[in-house]
Parts: sequence; C-alpha cells; structure tokens
Amino acid sequence: MASPAPAIVLENVEKRFGRIAALDGIDLHVPGGAVALLGPNGAGKSTLLRVVAALSKPTHGRIFIRGVDVRKEPERVRADIGLISHQTLLYEDLTAGENLRFYGCLYGLDDLKERVRQALAEVGLSGREHDRVRGFSRGMKQRLAVARATLHGPTILLLDEPFAGLDAAACGMLSERLHQIRREGRTVILVTHDLRRCLDLADRFAILNRGRLVETGETRGLSNESLKRRYKNATNQHASAIPVAE
Repeated sequence: MASPAPAIVLENVEKRFGRIAALDGIDLHVPGGAVALLGPNGAGKSTLLRVVAALSKPTHGRIFIRGVDVRKEPERVRADIGLISHQTLLYEDLTAGENLRFYGCLYGLDDLKERVRQALAEVGLSGREHDRVRGFSRGMKQRLAVARATLHGPTILLLDEPFAGLDAAACGMLSERLHQIRREGRTVILVTHDLRRCLDLADRFAILNRGRLVETGETRGLSNESLKRRYKNATNQHASAIPVAE
C-alpha cells in the first residue's frame, strides 16, 4: 500500500512583486503535525501562507496539498484548508451565527445548526449566536474567526499571528484549541514571533529571512534559549532581523 501524501510540499516556490522576491526558492516538506513559521517582519511568512492557501499564485514553483497540485485544482485545495489571517474575515453587521451559517453554505455543509452550535461552544461563545459581531471585543472576534476557519473540518489550518492583540483568556482558549487540533491529527502552520508559543504548540520550526528558508528543525528537546540562539544565528546576517518574544 502506498504511503499517504505529505500534508504540504513546496518545490522551489518563488513569489515576486515586480523586482522584489517575497519568496525566493522555497523548498518545504510538511508531512503533518504542527510547524511554527518564524522570521523577521517582511521575511515572507504571510505570503507563504497565502500561496499555500491558494489565495495567491506563485510566480514559479509547485505546491502540493495532500498530493493535489494547487495550481491545477485550487478549489479542491481550499476546501481542505482553514485560514486565520490578520483580518478576521467576519461580517460585522451579521450575528455570530449568521456569519458561520454563511460560511457553512459556501462550503455546502449539512446539519449547519448543529455545526454552528458546536463551533461556538468550542471557542467559548455559547449563548452569543444571536449577537452582532460589531459589538464583540477583539478577543471575541478572534474566537469567532477560529470557529469560522474550523467549521468545515479542514485537515490543514494556517494561522498568521493569531495571538496578536488577545487577552490572557482568549490566548488560553486558542492555545487549548490548537492542542486539540493537533491531537486530532490535523496539520498546522503557525506564524508567530513568540518562541515560547513555538515550543509549546509546534513539533517543528522553519525560519524565513528575506524570502528564503534559512533554518529548520524539531522543537523536541529545545529550550527557549537554544531556539533563540538558532533564530539569531539564522537571521543575524541581515539588518532586518528583529527581536522575538522570549
């Protein structure tokens, strides 16, 4: 029996905006599990998530999601992916429930009433289904964004600095939800500047700098200080490197 295809494969992926290379020859193999994507601002992390999610076409190279070529079958790929970006992608004039039902209809989901109820419960928003999103705090909107991104049961979850601006309670909820998603055997790529979260939530790390993949490794057995040293060694050749949270 053939082995299952890796969750995500990038082969010599480039993404250029004019003369600027946001991604410059990225080769990345993610068999599964959780990967933390690290790097200074402008390194290409958000761009990488967008090309993996089939929201932006690479200038060169190939991307496969569970063996499916993203260029050839982008709609099939998108159905297998949940994305949490800097924008929540929520409609603020709709209620929490209306937002989820709208996205559920886009994916052609059955039994939406139960799916919505369960999704809201998983992010601690039970009882808020009929409240308009406009009145939600930043943390509540992010909780709802997590429910939106996971409503259709994607096997791959892409998160772009999802903890930014959250209070302690919302951070705790999101961390627990990500641990649960890992236990369910789903694949996660998490963009973060926080090395402690990287060690807590990811099996592996990958460091980008100026569009290039400059370091990869496993988090198992690493201390915060050792990961910090590897990050600095991988990025110190460029003046764009910034401090990361310890």
